[in-house]
Amino acid sequence: MATPKKRRRSPGAPGKPWRALTAMILLIVVLTGGMLLTGANTPRLGIDLAGGTSITLTAKNEPGKKDAVNEENMKTAVSIIDRRVNGLGVSEAEVATQGERNIIVNIPRGTDEAQAREQVGTTAELGFRTVLTVAPVGPPTPDGPTPSPSEEAGGDDADGSGDAENGEEGEKAEEGDASPTASPSPGATTQGRALTDALTAETESPAPPADDASPPAEPEEPGLPEQQGVPAELAKELQALDCSTEEARAKANQDVVAAGASESVVACDRDGEVKYALGKVEVPGTGVESASSVFDQQRTMWIVQMEFTSAGSKQFADVTSRIAQLPSPQNQFAITLDGEVVSAPSVSTRISGSAEITGSFDQDSSAELANILKFGALPISFEESNVVTISPSLGGEQLKAGLIAGAIGLALVVVYLFFYYRALALVAIASLLIMGGLTYVIMTLLGPGIGFALSLPAVCGAIVAIGITADSFIVYFERIRDEVREGRSIRPAIERAWPRARHTIIISDVVSFLAAVVLFFAAVGSVQGFAFVLGLTTLLDVVVVFLMTKPLTSLLASRKFFSEGHPWSGLDPKRLGARPPVRGRRSAVTPATAEPKEA
Repeated sequence: MATPKKRRRSPGAPGKPWRALTAMILLIVVLTGGMLLTGANTPRLGIDLAGGTSITLTAKNEPGKKDAVNEENMKTAVSIIDRRVNGLGVSEAEVATQGERNIIVNIPRGTDEAQAREQVGTTAELGFRTVLTVAPVGPPTPDGPTPSPSEEAGGDDADGSGDAENGEEGEKAEEGDASPTASPSPGATTQGRALTDALTAETESPAPPADDASPPAEPEEPGLPEQQGVPAELAKELQALDCSTEEARAKANQDVVAAGASESVVACDRDGEVKYALGKVEVPGTGVESASSVFDQQRTMWIVQMEFTSAGSKQFADVTSRIAQLPSPQNQFAITLDGEVVSAPSVSTRISGSAEITGSFDQDSSAELANILKFGALPISFEESNVVTISPSLGGEQLKAGLIAGAIGLALVVVYLFFYYRALALVAIASLLIMGGLTYVIMTLLGPGIGFALSLPAVCGAIVAIGITADSFIVYFERIRDEVREGRSIRPAIERAWPRARHTIIISDVVSFLAAVVLFFAAVGSVQGFAFVLGLTTLLDVVVVFLMTKPLTSLLASRKFFSEGHPWSGLDPKRLGARPPVRGRRSAVTPATAEPKEA
C-alpha cells in the first residue's frame, strides 16, 4: 500500500491569524505590565523639552604648555567629558566643540545636575601625591588638643596587614587578593593625637608666679617640627590653611593647581574636615588605565579597583615601596583632582599593576571615585565661561509643537488611507495605533532602564516612523490589489500577496535600520536620539506588520463585506479593473482535432 504524500499548503491557502494576534496581545500585556511595575508613566525628557543646564567651557593656555589647545586635544577633552557625564548616569547629555576653544555641555533636567556640573568643571589633571602629614581643620580648643578626624575614625589600612582608617573616608589600598582581615595598627591610631600635640606644644608656657603683675607671654605661632619630614615653611602654610568654607577650599584648590605637579603643596579634603601637607605628584592621572566600582561578595562591601599602565605601574610600585614602611600618615598617598584631595588611602606593601581601594564606601561614593580615577585627566585645562539654565516652560512649548506636528501628519495619513483604501484603511489605522502605543511604552521603560531621555529630535524620529509604517501597509495592500486585478478572488489574493509583500517590507526596513545605526554612531548628542528612535520604530514596524497587519487582514477577508468585494471595502474588483474570470471559473476546452462519430 502506497504511503500518501503530505500535502503542502498552497500560497493562497489561509494561515492561522489568531496565533499571531495572540502573540501581539501577549507582547502588549508584558510591556505594559513592565511599565506599571517600574512606576514610570511617561518617558524621561531631554534638556530641550524638560529644561536643564548648558555649560560653556573655554580652553585656557598654561605656562609651559605651548600649543596645547589644538584640535586633537579638544577632541580628547570632549570624549573624556562626555564619558564623565554619562558615567554618572546622565542620558542625552550633549558634549560638543564650538569653535576652536569652546566645549558646550548640555545637562538635562531630572538628573543630578549639581554632581554632573561638578564633574564637568573638574578640569585639572589627576595625580597621586605622597602625604607628609595631616591636620584637623578646626583650631585647637582651650581644654586640650582637638582630636583629628583620623583619630576619631581610626587609622588607615594597607593591603590587609592593618585595619587603620584614613581620617577622611577610612579607606585602604590593596594589591591583588590580599587578606581582608587585619589588626589595628598602633602607630596609625595615635597619629592624630601626636600631630595635635605637636601643633600645640609651643603654645604651652609655664604659669608665671602669683605675685608677678606682668601679663602672660604671647604664645608663639604654632608650627610642625621639621624632623617629621615637613619643611618649616610648608608646616606654616598648613597651619594657616583655611578649609572651613567652600570659598576657602576653592581658593586652596586653585593654589594647588597653580603650584604644579613638581611642588609640595598644602590641600583640603572634599568635606573640609582634614587638611594635608603633600609631596610632589608621584603618579600622574594618565598612569591609570581603568577603574571600576565593584561589590565584594565575600567582604560584603563596595571597593574600587584600579589598573595601571606599564609606566604608571612602575611609578606606583616605586612610591608604594618607599612609603609602605613609614608611620602613618606618611604611608598614605593622596588622590588629588583639581587641587582637592578626593581620597587618601594607605599602603603597607609594594603595589604594582593593579590595586584596590576599600573603606567606608557605598555604591554611589565608590562609583564616583572610580569615575574620577578613570576619567580624571584632561590634556588641557578649561574654565566655565558661561552657564545658562533652560526653562522647562520653553521645552514644554517645543514638545507641544512637536506633538501638534505629529498629530497633523498622522491625520493626513489617515485621510489619505481612507480616501484611497476605503474600509481597508481600518487595518492600517489599528496597526498605527498599536505601533504608537508600543513606541510610547518602550520609551517609558528605557528611561529607568538605560537612562534614555526623549528629546525633540527623538520626537522627530517618531514622526518619521509614521511614514515608514504607512509605506509597509501600502506595499501589502497594493500587492493584494494586483492579485485581484489578475482575476483572483479576495481571500486567495490576500494570501498570495503576502510572500511578495513580506520580502519588499523586510528589505525596506533593513535599509532604514542600517541608516539609523550608522547615524547613531556617527552623530553626537541629541541627534543620536533621532537615530535611536528611528531604529526602534523600524524594528517595531516589522513586528506590527507580521503580528498585526497581516493576520488582521486575513480575518477581515472572511467577512462577507470584504470577501465579496464591496465597493467601500477597498477591494472592489470592478473599481480595480480586474480581468475576468473574477471568481476563478474555468471554461471548457474543446480539442481542435476531434474525431467524427461513426454512423
